[in-house]
Amino acid sequence: MQSSKQYGYPDNSQKPYYDRKPMSVTEEELHYVPQNHQDLHYLSSDDNSQRGSIPPQKSSQEQYCTLESSLAPPVCTKQNSPPSSVSFSSSSGSPHSQQDSQSDNTYGSPISVSCITEDPHDLKNKLREIETAMLGPDSDNIVNSFETSFASHLSLEPEKWKQVLEIPKGDLKQVLIACARAMAEEDFFVVEWLMSELRPMVSVSGEPIQRLGAYLLEGLVARRASSGSSIYKALKCKEPTSSDLLSYMHILYEACPYFKFAYMSANGAIAEALKGENMVHIIDFQLAQGTQWVSLIQALAARPGGPPRVKITGIDDSVSAYARGGGLNLVGHRLSRLAESCNVPFEFNAAAMSGCEVEREHLAVRPGEALAVNFPFMLHHMPDESVSTANHRDRLLRLVKSLNPKVVTLVEQESNTNTAPFFPRFLETLDYYTAIFESIDVTLPREHKDRISVEQHCLARDIVNIIACEGPERVERHELYGKWRARFMMAGFKPYPLSSLVNATIKTLLQSYCTSYSLEERDGVLYLGWLDRPLAVSCAWR
Repeated sequence: MQSSKQYGYPDNSQKPYYDRKPMSVTEEELHYVPQNHQDLHYLSSDDNSQRGSIPPQKSSQEQYCTLESSLAPPVCTKQNSPPSSVSFSSSSGSPHSQQDSQSDNTYGSPISVSCITEDPHDLKNKLREIETAMLGPDSDNIVNSFETSFASHLSLEPEKWKQVLEIPKGDLKQVLIACARAMAEEDFFVVEWLMSELRPMVSVSGEPIQRLGAYLLEGLVARRASSGSSIYKALKCKEPTSSDLLSYMHILYEACPYFKFAYMSANGAIAEALKGENMVHIIDFQLAQGTQWVSLIQALAARPGGPPRVKITGIDDSVSAYARGGGLNLVGHRLSRLAESCNVPFEFNAAAMSGCEVEREHLAVRPGEALAVNFPFMLHHMPDESVSTANHRDRLLRLVKSLNPKVVTLVEQESNTNTAPFFPRFLETLDYYTAIFESIDVTLPREHKDRISVEQHCLARDIVNIIACEGPERVERHELYGKWRARFMMAGFKPYPLSSLVNATIKTLLQSYCTSYSLEERDGVLYLGWLDRPLAVSCAWR
């Protein structure tokens, strides 16, 4: 649940499909659709009126549709016409003019082939004559064998389309699932057709499922084109201005309780574990804006007997640096001024690097310091043993354990996308982010001028990465609490149950939000959820 970056594409052909202008299509550029395709009509994402993907047939020999995107994947469409009148078209990853499609085919050029309508018997006789001339007197056996095989192949098509056509009309969720299942089965004919059905159904300004569907579809398109990594890199590199990005992150922070839940639960565990200590050192593995430590410094300042000496080591990479508009020292200066105003002795240590690069010497731990370590929504970014033998996820836990901390706090998304195969991972992402988008819908009205930007820059990049990327390029690798528990136990930690005071504080926080949020405590571990879906988990270790 990290800040996400803008889809930055230099021209219309490289933009995500939901940000492109429709491309005009001539009657020569036809699609190959199943015979019952004209019966499928879905609700328009804009006006909720009945809308079909394909206009009514002009005649028994002519049927075509309008592309929703200039980046529509190659599709074949079958008409309700005799076998002798079949048209094929293919659109590529970049738009071209009609003149281009009539020239020699090059990479990415549309192809259009048509067969002139003739009497099927005359055409078959002519083909027989050609086959006899080319193949000799045994051509009948060869042709009969081919026709038998081809007929067998066609006989399977009705069953395939029957499964697709059983999807309830207008059920966006089921069409997304069907498309992902076909992708997992490498049934790309069905994938491409379902993608063309999905395009008019999704909208970044519609219902929660329509908005989520737009980003899921973008991930599916990128996965189909094997361009997940390049899109993800584009999203990382092309960003809004730092002030805008910081504004979007703040809007999300205020609109939903997820980050406040993380900060308040972790601070409660840290304050309790460091009670009575005179030299406090907090290592934050994702410092961001340093917002989490404002309330803790103020609380330590009011401690009976005077405040302790406080040192914060902030770890963060260039992604957060851009949102801040500068390096970690900006946060250090801000916290120093706050501590000075509260009469709290303060020291700041900056470690501007990725968690994968952190070594003991970067942390500046001194003897006599009471140490607390914070992992807020970041450990899932560390590659584990399934990605690299370096296994930085477990390496960091062992490193932290060697420092003998008083407490280690972990807050993570309660989701299972790390080692799950593609299709179960898609289902998990659909279910998880449906709850996230529904919760955003409650506090950010549809007409809110920044809501689309918040979702695109703070959520979309993560969704596309989960769906489109594999291997080291897939950095969004969430795990359920049970797996985190096993990792911490293997590193030598023991559970440090969160107190009832922390639980009561979070309940008070949620009262200012929608009643659909839920809070559950299990064995000293807190789960924040939307309705019956757990979304975030907070726990502590020592």
